[in-house]
Amino acid sequence: MTEGSASVVINRPIGEVFDAVVDVTRMGEWSPECTSGRWVAPATGPAVGATFEGDNVAALGPITLKKWTTTSEVTAYEPNEVFEFVAEGYTTWRYEFTDQDGSTKVTESFLHDDYSGFQGFLYGTLLRRRSMMIKGMQQTLERIKQQLEASQ
Repeated sequence: MTEGSASVVINRPIGEVFDAVVDVTRMGEWSPECTSGRWVAPATGPAVGATFEGDNVAALGPITLKKWTTTSEVTAYEPNEVFEFVAEGYTTWRYEFTDQDGSTKVTESFLHDDYSGFQGFLYGTLLRRRSMMIKGMQQTLERIKQQLEASQ
Protein backbone atom coordinates (compact mmCIF):
# COMPACT_ATOMS: atom_id res chain seq x y z
CA MET A 1 0.00 0.00 0.00
CA THR A 2 1.09 3.55 -0.72
CA GLU A 3 0.10 6.22 1.77
CA GLY A 4 0.97 9.72 2.86
CA SER A 5 -0.31 12.58 4.96
CA ALA A 6 0.06 16.28 5.69
CA SER A 7 -1.22 18.46 8.53
CA VAL A 8 -1.70 22.10 9.42
CA VAL A 9 -3.18 24.05 12.33
CA ILE A 10 -5.64 26.72 11.24
CA ASN A 11 -6.50 29.53 13.63
CA ARG A 12 -10.23 29.17 13.04
CA PRO A 13 -13.00 27.20 14.78
CA ILE A 14 -13.37 23.54 13.82
CA GLY A 15 -16.84 24.00 12.30
CA GLU A 16 -15.62 26.69 9.92
CA VAL A 17 -12.63 24.63 8.77
CA PHE A 18 -14.72 21.47 8.40
CA ASP A 19 -17.39 23.27 6.36
CA ALA A 20 -14.78 24.71 4.00
CA VAL A 21 -13.07 21.37 3.38
CA VAL A 22 -16.25 19.35 2.79
CA ASP A 23 -17.49 21.88 0.22
CA VAL A 24 -15.92 20.08 -2.73
CA THR A 25 -16.98 22.93 -5.04
CA ARG A 26 -14.23 25.04 -3.39
CA MET A 27 -11.31 22.61 -3.74
CA GLY A 28 -10.18 24.27 -6.97
CA GLU A 29 -9.42 27.41 -4.93
CA TRP A 30 -6.72 25.59 -2.97
CA SER A 31 -5.46 22.43 -4.64
CA PRO A 32 -2.53 22.49 -7.08
CA GLU A 33 -4.06 19.46 -8.85
CA CYS A 34 -7.86 19.58 -8.46
CA THR A 35 -9.19 22.52 -10.47
CA SER A 36 -12.92 22.15 -9.73
CA GLY A 37 -15.49 19.91 -8.12
CA ARG A 38 -19.25 19.37 -8.22
CA TRP A 39 -21.79 17.16 -6.52
CA VAL A 40 -23.44 14.54 -8.73
CA ALA A 41 -27.26 14.50 -8.51
CA PRO A 42 -29.08 13.64 -6.42
CA ALA A 43 -26.31 14.70 -4.00
CA THR A 44 -26.17 18.38 -3.10
CA GLY A 45 -23.66 18.13 -0.27
CA PRO A 46 -21.60 15.75 1.82
CA ALA A 47 -23.15 12.55 3.20
CA VAL A 48 -22.07 8.93 3.22
CA GLY A 49 -22.85 7.53 -0.24
CA ALA A 50 -22.93 10.95 -1.96
CA THR A 51 -20.89 11.23 -5.14
CA PHE A 52 -19.02 14.09 -6.67
CA GLU A 53 -16.77 14.73 -9.65
CA GLY A 54 -13.41 16.45 -9.58
CA ASP A 55 -11.49 17.90 -12.51
CA ASN A 56 -7.74 17.52 -12.20
CA VAL A 57 -4.60 18.55 -13.98
CA ALA A 58 -0.99 17.41 -13.70
CA ALA A 59 1.54 19.94 -14.90
CA LEU A 60 5.26 20.35 -15.00
CA GLY A 61 5.70 24.09 -14.73
CA PRO A 62 3.67 25.64 -17.55
CA ILE A 63 3.36 22.30 -19.40
CA THR A 64 0.14 20.34 -18.87
CA LEU A 65 0.96 16.64 -18.76
CA LYS A 66 -2.52 15.26 -18.15
CA LYS A 67 -6.11 16.34 -17.50
CA TRP A 68 -8.75 14.01 -16.07
CA THR A 69 -12.01 13.86 -14.17
CA THR A 70 -12.61 11.52 -11.23
CA THR A 71 -15.82 10.34 -9.64
CA SER A 72 -15.64 9.93 -5.88
CA GLU A 73 -17.96 8.48 -3.27
CA VAL A 74 -18.11 9.76 0.30
CA THR A 75 -17.33 6.83 2.62
CA ALA A 76 -17.15 8.62 6.00
CA TYR A 77 -18.80 11.82 7.14
CA GLU A 78 -18.79 12.81 10.80
CA PRO A 79 -19.33 16.58 11.20
CA ASN A 80 -16.29 18.35 12.64
CA GLU A 81 -14.36 15.06 12.83
CA VAL A 82 -13.91 13.13 9.56
CA PHE A 83 -14.53 13.52 5.83
CA GLU A 84 -13.41 10.60 3.65
CA PHE A 85 -14.01 9.58 0.06
CA VAL A 86 -12.76 7.05 -2.46
CA ALA A 87 -11.78 8.38 -5.89
CA GLU A 88 -12.45 6.06 -8.81
CA GLY A 89 -12.73 3.11 -6.41
CA TYR A 90 -8.94 3.29 -6.01
CA THR A 91 -7.55 6.06 -3.80
CA THR A 92 -8.97 6.80 -0.37
CA TRP A 93 -8.66 10.44 0.69
CA ARG A 94 -9.33 11.32 4.34
CA TYR A 95 -9.50 14.56 6.32
CA GLU A 96 -9.43 14.44 10.12
CA PHE A 97 -10.19 17.46 12.30
CA THR A 98 -9.12 18.10 15.90
CA ASP A 99 -9.96 21.11 18.04
CA GLN A 100 -6.87 22.73 19.57
CA ASP A 101 -8.06 25.42 21.97
CA GLY A 102 -10.21 27.16 19.37
CA SER A 103 -7.88 26.45 16.46
CA THR A 104 -8.22 23.39 14.23
CA LYS A 105 -5.66 20.78 13.30
CA VAL A 106 -6.59 19.23 9.98
CA THR A 107 -4.78 16.20 8.59
CA GLU A 108 -5.24 15.10 4.99
CA SER A 109 -4.14 11.61 3.99
CA PHE A 110 -4.33 9.19 1.08
CA LEU A 111 -4.05 5.43 0.68
CA HIS A 112 -4.01 3.28 -2.45
CA ASP A 113 -2.63 0.00 -3.72
CA ASP A 114 0.94 0.11 -4.98
CA TYR A 115 1.43 0.65 -8.69
CA SER A 116 2.96 -2.28 -10.54
CA GLY A 117 4.79 -2.92 -13.80
CA PHE A 118 5.42 0.01 -16.09
CA GLN A 119 2.91 2.15 -14.19
CA GLY A 120 4.89 1.49 -11.00
CA PHE A 121 8.11 2.55 -12.69
CA LEU A 122 6.53 5.64 -14.25
CA TYR A 123 4.60 6.91 -11.21
CA GLY A 124 6.85 5.56 -8.49
CA THR A 125 10.32 6.10 -9.88
CA LEU A 126 10.21 8.71 -12.63
CA LEU A 127 7.39 10.97 -11.43
CA ARG A 128 7.79 10.33 -7.69
CA ARG A 129 4.02 10.44 -7.41
CA ARG A 130 3.84 9.76 -3.66
CA SER A 131 6.12 12.73 -2.90
CA MET A 132 4.18 14.93 -5.31
CA MET A 133 0.89 13.97 -3.64
CA ILE A 134 2.22 14.78 -0.17
CA LYS A 135 3.59 18.11 -1.38
CA GLY A 136 0.24 18.87 -3.04
CA MET A 137 -1.68 18.05 0.16
CA GLN A 138 0.55 20.36 2.19
CA GLN A 139 0.06 23.16 -0.38
CA THR A 140 -3.69 22.63 -0.29
CA LEU A 141 -3.84 22.78 3.51
CA GLU A 142 -1.61 25.85 3.64
CA ARG A 143 -3.83 27.63 1.11
CA ILE A 144 -6.96 26.76 3.10
CA LYS A 145 -5.23 28.08 6.22
CA GLN A 146 -4.20 31.30 4.48
CA GLN A 147 -7.67 31.98 3.09
CA LEU A 148 -9.62 31.14 6.25
CA GLU A 149 -7.30 33.07 8.56
CA ALA A 150 -7.40 36.10 6.24
CA SER A 151 -11.20 36.19 6.49
CA GLN A 152 -11.19 36.69 10.27
